Amino acid sequence: MKQLVVGDIHGCYAELLALIDKAGLGEGDQIIALGDIVDRGPEPVTVVDFFRHTANTRSLMGNHERKHLRSHYGLLRPALSQVITRWQYKQAGADYDAAAAFFATFPLYVELPQAILVHAYLEPDLPLDQQRPEVLVGHISGDHYLQRTYDRPWYELYTRAKPVIVGHHNYTGTDQPFIYRDHIFALDTGACHGLALTGLLLPEFRLLSVPARRDHWHTLRLAYSDMIKKTPDTRAVSGVLKR
Repeated sequence: MKQLVVGDIHGCYAELLALIDKAGLGEGDQIIALGDIVDRGPEPVTVVDFFRHTANTRSLMGNHERKHLRSHYGLLRPALSQVITRWQYKQAGADYDAAAAFFATFPLYVELPQAILVHAYLEPDLPLDQQRPEVLVGHISGDHYLQRTYDRPWYELYTRAKPVIVGHHNYTGTDQPFIYRDHIFALDTGACHGLALTGLLLPEFRLLSVPARRDHWHTLRLAYSDMIKKTPDTRAVSGVLKR
């Protein structure tokens, strides 16, 4: 059985299909997203439905899913990328409540025989069940905690035998993934920003990549510019969404 681990999709459904096609998956093979399957891209509804309804697929919790959950339950105001995703759901006539409920089922980590999968970071040498959720998903408080606690990046301090596969941050700033000592595989390559969508095919640890079709996040902000201008505080959109 093969497993395709996919970096941050961010609503880029066409690129996801192209990557799956390039991987040549067969019946029974699995697809695992590293989180951040929504926001900043053109087709978040379709991407979420793909993972909701396609057999042998699943996603981890990313910081964007966590922000959707926290804003959905009134724990914080949504950022612009969540606002636009909600507008996309509304315009598609899709059930945002069902999407939020689906996000709540996403695990913070997955441990496979070949690798450990998390969205963002691992605190070095701490057991998985003792990791801080804000570190695993890459919340800004997790970033600050790591910076206060350690004098080097987390991946330089990680010493466990099992490789780690992450998304969340485009370490290279290019369409190429960041590989550290063939032990840390960072797969976010800016699909929503016009670069590439990258995956890692297990068990052979074969990298696969497809180019992004455009800078989707720039295109979306332009497409929704009139709605953004009409919403002075784009974080406070509950009234806008209900009208």
